[in-house]
Amino acid sequence: MSLLQIILLISCIFVMAFFALVNWQIRRRNLQNWLGSYFVQSVSRKSKRSQSSPVHVLLCIADHFEPAWGDPSPEIADQRVAAWTSEYPRLFSQFRDSDGRPPRHTFFYPIDQYVPRHVDVIAELCRHGFGEVEIHLHHDHDTAENLDHTLRRFSKLFSERHGLLGRATDGRPAYGFVHGNWALDNSRPDGRWCGVNHELDVLSRTGCYADFTLPSAPDATQTRRINSIYYAVSNSRGRKSHDVGIDVGTAPAPPGALMLIQGPLLLSWSRGRLKPRIENGCIQRGQVPTMARLDQWIKANVHVAQRPDWVFVKLHTHGATEANQKVLLGDAMVEFHRSLARRAAQDERFRFHYVTAREMYNLAKAAEAGWQGPILSARDFCIAPPASDNPQFPTVKP
Repeated sequence: MSLLQIILLISCIFVMAFFALVNWQIRRRNLQNWLGSYFVQSVSRKSKRSQSSPVHVLLCIADHFEPAWGDPSPEIADQRVAAWTSEYPRLFSQFRDSDGRPPRHTFFYPIDQYVPRHVDVIAELCRHGFGEVEIHLHHDHDTAENLDHTLRRFSKLFSERHGLLGRATDGRPAYGFVHGNWALDNSRPDGRWCGVNHELDVLSRTGCYADFTLPSAPDATQTRRINSIYYAVSNSRGRKSHDVGIDVGTAPAPPGALMLIQGPLLLSWSRGRLKPRIENGCIQRGQVPTMARLDQWIKANVHVAQRPDWVFVKLHTHGATEANQKVLLGDAMVEFHRSLARRAAQDERFRFHYVTAREMYNLAKAAEAGWQGPILSARDFCIAPPASDNPQFPTVKP
């Protein structure tokens, strides 16, 4: 074998090893589920906003709020809840968005871990203007009949006992939803942590106005569709039907469709790194909110066609745990709010709005309808606030 042949053979081995390593990395992080959509979107989905026109950033934090995470003692779970009710007003009463409203947190409370006193305490925090409570559920090997019963029971309980949840036009409770373990519509390949085919149908008929589970990357449940607000209906298989859908504002909602509001999902390249990070809109230890990340979230350009100047930034977290509380109830989050205010003061084109999940849904529906009025007036566009909601927001502390 000649020297040239040896060089060519070694080169082929290195190339094959390189592509094998790339393929392993892609599958290890389940990038194959959405990488194609990401590249297509990067090329074809450009913002219609003029560089000189204002941008309105709608910020929603969907907290998978689990005081019982890790099976703690009742005392530890109580302390986790108490930290939010004491620290959130103390830290964030001073801040205001472009509408003059304080930060608004959405607690997606796990009904499978229901503790009445925890819901009462969080409900009181929300009644002081700091957010709203919605429904979160972990289940496994479930049935459609049992799920229907569970969702109806707890939506009624949250509304009647705790004064929570929005109200549809007919007066019935309406709720936003986050699926535990990301397994919406029985989307895990192994079928665990759900079990209910056609789950979107069950959610829709029990009063769910929108799902806020996604993105779930790097989990295997991540859909092909990314960075979207869209309608999905159950497919013939009845599993992972939300892999595809119709963008809100591009066509009427199909009968029985459920709206899904996704958070940002991008690849983020950092100087000095050979491989990108997944930017999935998560706030936790090791993923603190910063202005650099905000730019990435805006770049994802989640919007409704009729209002390209409204950028929907739905973030997610597991905010009950002590490690994540250090971020969400700590210096990093305080500095993030300060930075938002500074940017708005320095750039007249930048406006930011703290919204709950319900308000984000209402604004998506308002945008779909071609709303041209102020954002403040469309926060209750179709789903009314909880019956016990207190319209008086806390006074700014000096």
